[in-house]
Amino acid sequence: MRNLFFALASSCIFLSCNNGGSKTAGNTVTESIRQDSSFQLVKDMASNVIKSGFNAGDGYGEVWIRDYNTFINLAVQVHPHEQLKEQLAIFFKLQGEDGNIADGFVKKSTLKNGTSDYYTITSTLAPEYAGHKNTVETDQETSLIQAVHKYVTATKDSSFLTHKIGRTTVKDRMEKALQFLMDKRYNSTYGLLWGATTVDWGDVQPEHDWGVHLDENSHIALDIYDNAMFLIALDNYMELVPEKKEKWVSMRETIASNTMKHLWDDKNQKFIPHIYIAGSPFPKDFDENKIYYHGGTAVAIEANLLSKAQIKTFLDKMIKNVKDAGAATIGLTIYPTYPAGFFKNKGMYPYGYQNGGDWTWFGGRMIQQLVKNGFQREAYEQIKPMLARVIKNKGFYEWYTKDNQPEGSGTFRGEAGVLYDAIILLENTTE
Repeated sequence: MRNLFFALASSCIFLSCNNGGSKTAGNTVTESIRQDSSFQLVKDMASNVIKSGFNAGDGYGEVWIRDYNTFINLAVQVHPHEQLKEQLAIFFKLQGEDGNIADGFVKKSTLKNGTSDYYTITSTLAPEYAGHKNTVETDQETSLIQAVHKYVTATKDSSFLTHKIGRTTVKDRMEKALQFLMDKRYNSTYGLLWGATTVDWGDVQPEHDWGVHLDENSHIALDIYDNAMFLIALDNYMELVPEKKEKWVSMRETIASNTMKHLWDDKNQKFIPHIYIAGSPFPKDFDENKIYYHGGTAVAIEANLLSKAQIKTFLDKMIKNVKDAGAATIGLTIYPTYPAGFFKNKGMYPYGYQNGGDWTWFGGRMIQQLVKNGFQREAYEQIKPMLARVIKNKGFYEWYTKDNQPEGSGTFRGEAGVLYDAIILLENTTE
């Protein structure tokens, strides 16, 4: 689990950040985007943050794959490509015999006596490193495959796919990671991947004070985030390794179909939070389906699961949820929140951390999907408060409180990465 733990630069910037998306004073959205000085300012800030390292943020020693996946596009521009490949390769070097991928790694030299009860994953292929895996999540394998796809797409370095790590090529190790999910995390009754019960995309289960390891107290469940991430990874893998498409395309179709069949609530035009395999960890009288999962839905849009009409309907609901919650941006994780006491982890209070915290890390991904699906005006309107607080706080923070105060790790590279990508997409609509 993550550790639970900057006035705008000028009035000119403030005006730029708050220039409306509709026609005002003769300006169109496109003209507003072209004239918005906050875009270049935040891009420069993001570049400087990514230049400074690969760990998730100043509160973390690890290089985390779910974070790396969201800033590798920018990292390609500011770091030597060989260095990026080495970071990716370490995850494969630490890959388990069954194909599983670690969450993150550190240098053993940073550990007391070179060992740790937390960093227990080691390999003779990477003797200087040790890794950790959060077993309640099901997104490490899919995050790594997505990161490799971004790297190869950005650099055109397809030779990385045939690079051998040990006796096995990267592309074969990617398939081994996919197979791990089929062997160890596939529920045949529903035809979907499972994980422990967490909040939306989060990595904290309710049954423990920390909440990052599966055990006999865990409640297994199906959710949208894990399965949407799998769909994106399958698409990425088949694009990179087309000779394997015949093997995996039917599984892609199965997962997509079953996701909409079982997890999509057509009446309410939202994804249900969980399908429980053997009971819920929450009280029987708690109606969990009242909760909207914002982050997982953004990833589902990236997986091409929703129509343009469905995206607009959900966006309107997100905006209403933000207003009703009194929050600042559509980075609001969920709404409404889980009640106090539902999670043993003290940081998971209502509107705390993943239980309704405001995360640009996922709000920025929603902006990206709005642009890609033709919602330029809406994307510009919703990104402005995200950029404004980066400028105000002079940096990127892990998450924000309901009243827009920064919390968690500073120099949070995932936020820097998704905002940079979103800005580039918006700028490209003006060409």
